[in-house]
Amino acid sequence: MSDDVIIIGAGQAGAQTAIVLRQNNFAGAITMIGDEAYVPYERPPLSKGFLAGDVELDRMSMRPAAFYADKNIDVRLKTTVSHIDRGRKTISLATGEVLPYGKLVLATGGRVRRMICPGADLPGIHYLRHVDDVLGFRDRLAPGTKLVIVGGGYIGLEVAAVAIKRGCTVTVLEMMPLVLNRVVAPVMSQFYTDVHRAEGVHIRTSDTVTGFEGDGQLARVRCGDGTTIDADIAIIGIGIVPNVELAVEAGLPVDNGIVVDDYTRTSDPDIFAVGDCSNHPLRTIGERVRLESVPNALGQGKAAALSIVGAPAPYDEVPWFWSDQYDLKLQMTGISKPGDQVIIRGDMAARKFSACYLREGVLVACQAVNMAKDFLQSKKLIAQRIAPPPSLLEDPNTPLQAFVPATAGS
Repeated sequence: MSDDVIIIGAGQAGAQTAIVLRQNNFAGAITMIGDEAYVPYERPPLSKGFLAGDVELDRMSMRPAAFYADKNIDVRLKTTVSHIDRGRKTISLATGEVLPYGKLVLATGGRVRRMICPGADLPGIHYLRHVDDVLGFRDRLAPGTKLVIVGGGYIGLEVAAVAIKRGCTVTVLEMMPLVLNRVVAPVMSQFYTDVHRAEGVHIRTSDTVTGFEGDGQLARVRCGDGTTIDADIAIIGIGIVPNVELAVEAGLPVDNGIVVDDYTRTSDPDIFAVGDCSNHPLRTIGERVRLESVPNALGQGKAAALSIVGAPAPYDEVPWFWSDQYDLKLQMTGISKPGDQVIIRGDMAARKFSACYLREGVLVACQAVNMAKDFLQSKKLIAQRIAPPPSLLEDPNTPLQAFVPATAGS
């Protein structure tokens, strides 16, 4: 029992933990517990290729089911954990079964933030977090369908790009003054607004939802200005809430996620937390963060596994993310903040450019649209806290790697 590992959560972070444990010759028992009916799968295609019908579930699986059996990883699906007993080092399942652990990994992820307003439970209102969510409305995205998307973040805009191509009438409602308001500069927000409007998407900003209307089925969305929008279906994309309840009940520190150190360890040396549910120190930006991204899930899963097998390595990767909309591949490194100086490289009209963010002269983030080299090269600059001259940074013919000092370039 002292060597056994239980992983609560069968998403990408939990699966990566199990995979890396076996890759590093961990010989103990591994049990991975998930509440969905599917072996761990990649989540990003849910709002992109899977929603469009171009990618099916078998291509999204991190590993086929046979892999886990071959590696002696006990995957328990459609199973819920109800309690952690740190004193006895056991977990309790909703079925009443009690399992002992040597090390415990919390990969509990997050759940969608739900609307709280009149009519929010009407049939026709959907969220997007799991495979079954998408299967619940994908076939309804057909020519003539009136779709309202609540939330102008990445998920909302990716769904809009798919739905408009399938012939839907699409309206995006965003309560903030700009789409992608919290994550990009106004110039980037305007670019994406213009792109979507050119494709036929109706975007309404600084607009709230006060209720949903319909007689047993969604028919209209009521807005804060008193107007209504006809809707056959609505998709809500207003963020996620980290699943920290088990950690709170177990007495582990929680602050916008389960608090962990550089090695993904909680305050309990036998319990780790990884992925969307964890709040970790990020030395490259000098603060604690909770990141909702695949690279973070995979990186933290690996870090937890290495700590468990006695080969600890700190997790301190420069954050990176991506979003696919129409013919635009947006690849992002670092984390920008309001007030950062923004330098545009390239040609926005040609849909091939980068937005580079400087804070006190130091490059802290880069958002590259169809500029893969800028995306790849910016990671090194951000990690090394390099301050490129703005006048040279504006020149897209000057590669970002040119700003890395020769002594640090290898």
